[in-house]
Amino acid sequence: MISVCTYCGVGCEIDAQINQDKIEKINPVKNGVSSGGELCIKGKYGFEFLNHRLKKHLISYEFIEKNAKNMPFELQIRIANLYPYDEKFYEAPFSLALDIAAWKLKEIIKNYSSKSVAAIGGARTNIESAWLFQHFARNVVKTPHIDNCARVCHSPSLSGLKMSIGEGASSVDFDSLFDAEIIFVIGSNTTEAHPMVASRIIKAKRRGAKLIVVDVREIPLMKFADISVILPFESNLLFLNALAKELIQRDLVDKEFINNRCVKYEEYKHLLLNDKYDKKFFEKLPGFEHISKQIEEIAKLITKKTIFTWGLGVTEHIDGTESVNAISNLAMLTGNFKKGAGVLPLRGQNNVQGACDVGCLPYYLPDYIRPDEEHIGLMTPDIIDAVTDGKIKAIINMGEDILHIHPNQNKIHRAFKELEFLMVMEVMENEITKEADIVFAVKSAYEKRGVYVNAERRLHLSKPLVKSDLPDDWEVIKELSKRLGRDINYVSSEDVFNACKKEVSRFKGATYERLEKKPLQWPISEDGRDTPVLHLEKFSTPDGKGHFHYHKYHIRGEVKDLIEDKKRWWLNTGRALAQYNNAAQTKASERLTKRYDDDILLVNECHKNEINDTVILKSIYGKTKPLKVKFTKSVRPYTMFTTFHFAKNHINYLFGNEADHKVKTARFKAIEVEVINL
Repeated sequence: MISVCTYCGVGCEIDAQINQDKIEKINPVKNGVSSGGELCIKGKYGFEFLNHRLKKHLISYEFIEKNAKNMPFELQIRIANLYPYDEKFYEAPFSLALDIAAWKLKEIIKNYSSKSVAAIGGARTNIESAWLFQHFARNVVKTPHIDNCARVCHSPSLSGLKMSIGEGASSVDFDSLFDAEIIFVIGSNTTEAHPMVASRIIKAKRRGAKLIVVDVREIPLMKFADISVILPFESNLLFLNALAKELIQRDLVDKEFINNRCVKYEEYKHLLLNDKYDKKFFEKLPGFEHISKQIEEIAKLITKKTIFTWGLGVTEHIDGTESVNAISNLAMLTGNFKKGAGVLPLRGQNNVQGACDVGCLPYYLPDYIRPDEEHIGLMTPDIIDAVTDGKIKAIINMGEDILHIHPNQNKIHRAFKELEFLMVMEVMENEITKEADIVFAVKSAYEKRGVYVNAERRLHLSKPLVKSDLPDDWEVIKELSKRLGRDINYVSSEDVFNACKKEVSRFKGATYERLEKKPLQWPISEDGRDTPVLHLEKFSTPDGKGHFHYHKYHIRGEVKDLIEDKKRWWLNTGRALAQYNNAAQTKASERLTKRYDDDILLVNECHKNEINDTVILKSIYGKTKPLKVKFTKSVRPYTMFTTFHFAKNHINYLFGNEADHKVKTARFKAIEVEVINL
């Protein structure tokens, strides 16, 4: 049976072999348009979570103890018949869990206001559920506070691209990589995080494309690169601006493209040419002097057909938006918006693009329509602050493990203890379900029908591979809405999708019938024609032009240390191929966990005499649990790398409030730490 993988933003097609309502094996779809006919190990083996998933709706003992006496008499009678699930929860019938959740939400809205409720989630489920979730928040609860996990990953890609070219999404499809002459990868450990995109990049390289890879450490993709650039931490904008300045100074820009398709170039050019942080600045940084020459080489190469692609190594910084915008500037300077050229942000979650498209953001309604000021809600970090300040009393969470994957976990854990109500819709037990008052067990992507939008803007229709009596997320929302006085009469996910399309014009021509035949890339016209490549004739800005913006780089972190000859420890974090995000689903697979069963700290082997085999890392915000150390040459002296997959290690307790200036995406890619030997 054909469906779509539940993991990263590549959205690979999968072919499942089913026996007695169980998945026996998952194979690649040979003609898969997103997968390229291949699958990574998560796609092949990451289905075993279905044997370990949540199967019951839960209500916590503590919640019942605190609230029972205030409940209506009818609910008091019904809770008397609850059965224990474990040491913390009762299992509850679906209808009772809904009735209690609706009662509590009504109480909170009556006692405070509708704006004391926040809704977070949407990127791990289908767009039907994501669209109805934001509709529920805005129109049923009447709160503007709706956000999703793009906040901790690619929100800077949306904001950085939107200000220059009008769409915060990929301008090309994955197969465009085969038409590119140059592939420029920055801040993406592609082989680990988006393996099937990495496979295409390697194939394109073997077919003759040149490959440029830029990162802060040695990554596997560099084995195939023509030019590998290893930057100091937090210097993306410095590097990208220096590269743009080199293009202008060497007269390597596409003047015809700039004159015909862009605006604000002269102002941008003037500011950039007067920027002292150019290629020569790298000559002042010990160990990085050679980057000056690499900038010269790269500038010549990217005048050819180039696809610029990036990941969280660009976005998870305080200048993530500015760096993404700087990448867009490079593409415009070189005229690289055409067939075989463009921008390709590598989205992390299977539906984070779709969740943003349908309005799971506090500052965008569906289809990226800006609400008026009074209806702009809080971003997740601000929601956490508002909980601490007593302004947010309830959070409704749909598939986002805030108590693991977000930064500043000491602060978030303290804040969540102040909530009066936490309702969670989840597939797996994880850190947020442990603290929830009510947990609704919901269908996974392998148990339901619905549409997911991948990193190339492609809509895939998932199909249930196995049966489940559990509700989809949208069905929980529908039933909760009824109990809050708003009837939502959708019978199927297709009904929800058809309603969603009325608000999201880019999906206009998509139908379940068409998506059954093949996945389509938005915008999709009414007759079903899709759009593999954007911006061929004009940009999506109001005036149709590409807008140049200059952003000054500010010295900080490791670059400052290099200038001042200081030695401090810096930590960078990311993913491992065999695990995914909070590992709730992947760690249930024995075959995946055999490959990677714990977060490992990589340290340069020159530190063997000063670093023990097990250490604790400590920052000004918090500290980890003991971490195993692996010595390697792939990270530089005084820099370290680890993954964040396993909650028990408290990696995200190290990170604080530092975040992207515009959209508050956390600075996960650089934190100063103290190393405590054990």
